[in-house]
Amino acid sequence: MTSWKCSNCGYTLEADAPPEQCPSCGERCDFIDVSCYIPECDTTTSGGVDERL
Repeated sequence: MTSWKCSNCGYTLEADAPPEQCPSCGERCDFIDVSCYIPECDTTTSGGVDERL
């Protein structure tokens, strides 16, 4: 599953696709894919989210 971060409030969720509206702030925001895709990203401590994004 992909980790998505709201560009408005920073809320992060896991879903196959980003929602139309943020469940946290209620706005129609752009969602950024913050999933770990590189070996340097430690998925055991970050929960699969790239903290640099």
